[in-house]
Amino acid sequence: MLNRLRRAQGQLAAVIAMIEAGRDGKDVVTQLAAVSRALDRAGFKIVAGAMRQCLTERHRGHTPPLSEAELEKLFLTLA
Repeated sequence: MLNRLRRAQGQLAAVIAMIEAGRDGKDVVTQLAAVSRALDRAGFKIVAGAMRQCLTERHRGHTPPLSEAELEKLFLTLA
């Protein structure tokens, strides 16, 4: 996940450089969309990890760190 976030950080730096250089809006928006997708993928990976952790804890007979409602809210935050 850190790799995804670092990639998004690099893409965002490129978007800023494009704007500073006066690049065409179409190119900037295309790159900005790529940053957005990268961040979304990182967010969904975090949610998937939280879901996996909750299932593992429940399977072990422990209380999951997040309730079903909290997981749903976390997921919908990205939607």
